[in-house]
Amino acid sequence: AADETGTGRGLGWTLNVPLKFGISRETYISEFERALSRAVEQCRPQLILISAGFDAHREDPIGSLGLEVEDFGTLTRLVVDASSITAGGRIVSLLEGGYNVDRLAESVELHLEQLSK
Repeated sequence: AADETGTGRGLGWTLNVPLKFGISRETYISEFERALSRAVEQCRPQLILISAGFDAHREDPIGSLGLEVEDFGTLTRLVVDASSITAGGRIVSLLEGGYNVDRLAESVELHLEQLSK
């Protein structure tokens, strides 16, 4: 939930962005960008770690949040741009999930293209 922000010494360092099922792609990206901006401002990271999951793709049998391949390029570009603010462009991306093999391959390819620009 949005009000779950961590406990103890980690209080305030957890940022959850609950999204409703059926959210539009535009709203998803807008919410992601807003949360990312807030996180970078608050945390001032020196390195950004991406848990690169692609199960939000429209054709994924598990997540099905309605995103298209090009949306993962947009999301990656937002992170790359954010990394230049405090992290000197330092990013580590780790593949996490995506269960439609064809869409996963396309999404990862675009993700890597954006990371390498």
